[in-house]
Amino acid sequence: MTDTATEERIVIPVTGMTCAACQARVQRTLARTPGVADATVNLMLNNATIAFDPHEISAEKLVEAIRESGYGAELPATTRGAFEEQEEAEAAHAKEVRALTQKVVVALILAAAAMALSMQGMGAMGARNTMVRWTLLVLTTFVMAWAGRHFYTRAWSALRHGGSDMNTLISVGTGAAYLFSAAATVAPGWFLSRGVEPHVYFEAVDAIIALILLGNLFEARAKQRTSAALRALADLQPHTARVVVDGQEMDVPVEQVRRGDLVLIRPGERVPVDGDVTGGQSAVDESMLTGESMPVAKAPGGKVYGGTMNRTGALRIRATALGADSALARIVQLMRDAQGTRAPIQNLADRVSAIFVPSVIGIAIFTFALWMFLPQSTQSGQLVVHALTAAVAVLIIACPCAMGLAVPTAMMVATGKGASLGILFKGGDALQRANDIDVVVLDKTGTVTEGRPTVTDIVAYGDKFTADALLALVASAERQSEHPLADAIVQGAKARGLALSDAEGFTALAGHGVTAVVDGSALAIGNPALMQQYAVDVAPLRERADALAGDGKTPAYVAVDGELAGLIAVADPIKQTTAEAVRALGALGTEVVLLTGDTLRTANAIARQAGIGRVIAEVLPEGKVEAIRKLQAEGHVVGMVGDGINDAPALAQADVGFAIGTGTDVAIEAGDVTLMRGDPRGVAQAIELARKTMGTMKQNLFWAFVYNVIGIPIAAGALYPAFGLQLNPVIASGAMAFSSVSVVSNSLRLRRARIS
Repeated sequence: MTDTATEERIVIPVTGMTCAACQARVQRTLARTPGVADATVNLMLNNATIAFDPHEISAEKLVEAIRESGYGAELPATTRGAFEEQEEAEAAHAKEVRALTQKVVVALILAAAAMALSMQGMGAMGARNTMVRWTLLVLTTFVMAWAGRHFYTRAWSALRHGGSDMNTLISVGTGAAYLFSAAATVAPGWFLSRGVEPHVYFEAVDAIIALILLGNLFEARAKQRTSAALRALADLQPHTARVVVDGQEMDVPVEQVRRGDLVLIRPGERVPVDGDVTGGQSAVDESMLTGESMPVAKAPGGKVYGGTMNRTGALRIRATALGADSALARIVQLMRDAQGTRAPIQNLADRVSAIFVPSVIGIAIFTFALWMFLPQSTQSGQLVVHALTAAVAVLIIACPCAMGLAVPTAMMVATGKGASLGILFKGGDALQRANDIDVVVLDKTGTVTEGRPTVTDIVAYGDKFTADALLALVASAERQSEHPLADAIVQGAKARGLALSDAEGFTALAGHGVTAVVDGSALAIGNPALMQQYAVDVAPLRERADALAGDGKTPAYVAVDGELAGLIAVADPIKQTTAEAVRALGALGTEVVLLTGDTLRTANAIARQAGIGRVIAEVLPEGKVEAIRKLQAEGHVVGMVGDGINDAPALAQADVGFAIGTGTDVAIEAGDVTLMRGDPRGVAQAIELARKTMGTMKQNLFWAFVYNVIGIPIAAGALYPAFGLQLNPVIASGAMAFSSVSVVSNSLRLRRARIS
């Protein structure tokens, strides 16, 4: 057991992995290593994310452990940020695609030439036939040694380390066909003397290698498309910034910008770094970070984020966050971390992959023996040919690649799709749990409501004051109060451009209201109990006040010089999108619960407006955790949505915590899913995306398994007794390549999925 307090995490690049069996072997090696608390090996990203105790094992020892399993590994550069890591990953992908393209072109040309030569060399043994065979031997040797070399070197490396993988199957299959053909070419008489026709399969070997390489190329290109969202985010980072120094503007590399520097951003330019606006006004498109299509107005005092697009006006900002600390870099890193995790459903594929390759080799040997020893009318020489063909087809058609790609490809596409919607999943486990949510608990303030109380109603009683005059008097008195509702009244007056006066004799009466003298008039502002103290009859406005309270608003009576002057109501209005979010969650079959510390009357009023059927009210911050536990005890899978510090424990307790990205860092850290917009519709979108992703993962795993369940028996010759059909190894190689590409292509459909 490792101490979580001292636990460290490291992401180590791993080279040489080609299939689920490779991934599983590295995973098992790391899991058995003392000091490792958790390890996730990702075939798509070609890395291992390891949590370890530095007191028990060093990062260098972890690299050695990976190398001892037969794969390459290097310590990551400590100076690299999320952008640099993504650029290196993209460069590695591009290099892989270029190398594969070159090999595929050459291998396909030579395979076509081999087939043409084979057709000319058919017939009885003779000088021409012998020359063709020797030409094919040389040509095929080159194809295997150059285009297919990595298959054999990796298979040998796996064998030396006591393992096997997809390369083993390819190497044994093509190697057997090559050795049989080479022997038949060098010593055809030996075969003829024993009643065996000295057939050669050089063209099949060339075609198999060419088709597998072609499948690898399609797969590599498809993999690039799965990381398109990450690439798009990384590309948003500008390379230069216009810094103002001593009144002079100069363009400098963005890496040279320092915290506190003044940066000028012109219309149509991307914001180079995070910063506070110190001058200018503009509308900034933040859709690449939040998914919100409407530009956001910016003025002095506002914040801008690197990578966003400045639209209409020039802005002057003070740099506050740079490099890895910027919002864009944190999102890129969060996505990379999420894609490096594993969904629990992957465990099924890992268990199968651990025994897959040895099982396939066993089936191939059994197939060869079965063909050789079953009584048939076929001549014994043909039996060897049939047996070899069937055994090679079994080895070639089996594809552990598809199983290894089934889950991580869907995970990568889903996290990218989520980012485009302003939804950031912290890992595969969070995504899988979100699929099962049947109850969503919404915190009220800042989640269901705007989190900013505002004046909603001004009711002047009698002819002495207009609504604006009444508000100006009350705001003048409330300026000295620290209560949030008082601030809402003051801000409401300022928004109307009302002139405020100085208040004298201000007194705050806890639980009742305030009193003050403004412009010579004695004011009392508060609840009925305060009015009763000053003998003010509130009966004329009681019915209106009760109606406002029933709508979830907080009414305050106003008395001037001992007479009732009116009523002002303040409320935290629900977000315009809340009701739509509740309907969307309902359409997904998810129950919605409102959780708040407000009174039951206020909570019921808010719930009515939002369309929420179940309310848990008058709950203290520590009581929110207990409320979540009770729902879980009822058998529900609970998603909790919140944005404040007091929501963090409940977010952690929930099966899935949804943190509103506009909220506190503590809440965001505690959540499993971050909603970059302050829009509750993101919860429904996240759940819908999780369900579609899990559906895709299950489809991928199903077809990966079914492909082998059906394909291996056919390759072994299951159709031959009834139909006389035997699968050609060349066709088997094409089918194997197609299986991996089909899994990746199915995952890519998530990019076009309609998320309401």
